[in-house]
Amino acid sequence: MHVLIVTDQHPESLGGVQVAIRLQRRYLERLGHRVTIAAPALHRRGYVADPADRESYVDLPSMPITRDREYGLSLPGRRTDRVLAAALSGLPAVDLVHVQGDFWGALIGLRAARGLRVPLVITMHNHVDEGTRAVTPFAPLVFGALRLWRGLALGRCRGPVSREARGAWRYLAQLAAEASAVTAPSRHFADELQRHGVSPRVLVTRGGVDDAAIAEVRALPRTPRRRPRLVWLGRMSHEKRVLEFVDAVGESGIDADVVLHGAGLLLPRVRDRIARLGIGDRVTVAGPVPYRDALAAMRDADALVQTSMGFETQGLTPFEAAVLGTPTVFCDPEIADDVAVSTGWRVPDGSVSALARTLQEAVAAIAEDPAAHRVPESEARDFLQSAQIEVLLDVYERVVAAHRR
Repeated sequence: MHVLIVTDQHPESLGGVQVAIRLQRRYLERLGHRVTIAAPALHRRGYVADPADRESYVDLPSMPITRDREYGLSLPGRRTDRVLAAALSGLPAVDLVHVQGDFWGALIGLRAARGLRVPLVITMHNHVDEGTRAVTPFAPLVFGALRLWRGLALGRCRGPVSREARGAWRYLAQLAAEASAVTAPSRHFADELQRHGVSPRVLVTRGGVDDAAIAEVRALPRTPRRRPRLVWLGRMSHEKRVLEFVDAVGESGIDADVVLHGAGLLLPRVRDRIARLGIGDRVTVAGPVPYRDALAAMRDADALVQTSMGFETQGLTPFEAAVLGTPTVFCDPEIADDVAVSTGWRVPDGSVSALARTLQEAVAAIAEDPAAHRVPESEARDFLQSAQIEVLLDVYERVVAAHRR
């Protein structure tokens, strides 16, 4: 089978979706399938594609949209169509298009599926409603603009759209109307998509965790420490609530080493907040790190802190942490329910004070007996990519078989 994946951002850029896509490609290829990934060309300074990836990546014409040039935008239209078609012309015929993006990647992918006349699977990774409302007071205008953009790029919607779908959900429902299968990376987000009329049936295809990387990192010794170590990983943006986490560390007064991994628009403010609160002796900003180093940081930590609320559609890092044996301090109860392991801590509400109190509780428990709070390996085996790729492949095979019939 030849699967064309189309996504909003280059697979080598930072982000949980990108990690999931890279792993899916690797494990599908191990099973004998071909995967081509089309995404905006990456403008990060110094980036050179690994030779092993060049045949699998199609770099679409793009422009950088963030100051650090990590993320780009490709315009759906004839020029992009031509570049994608030329890249595919010398390859085996595409059997299925898998859209793993919610914006320009979705529009480009739908145009590709129409042109290739192959079935379409859409995985909706982005909580467009919550994420947009978190960054602008003009969310309804943005939702209207998205629907207008979809109409300009794709024309009339080729499928039924539920009357229950409104705002951002209607935009997603218009995308889903053309799909043979709609999936989400978690049960809680699949339920929300169904509840808002995006699709009557949304399957769950989780992003898995790389078996080989986990085995390698699990074998590493954990470093000695004199006090508990907490780790935070992610994009430093408002919806991730990284500033609230820094404030909670300051308010809690915990005697722990806290390391922040990641980058983003809020990075300068994060550094300033740490300095202003006078907690630089406890809180370190490690910045962006390679995936293996991120896993190693989670393995070495006594707890991961997950701070976003109502935004993540899966929240991959708590799954990765669990497979590595590391418990999580959960701010989002839905992510905690999806992970569903026996160890960890839940913050009772979204306030900084509640997070500070939970950090105090977690650090005290870890200091008393660190080993008692490690996640048992048996509880997290299903999170591995080897298990999750079978779920995704089953969706592909059913969709392609139905299309051929």
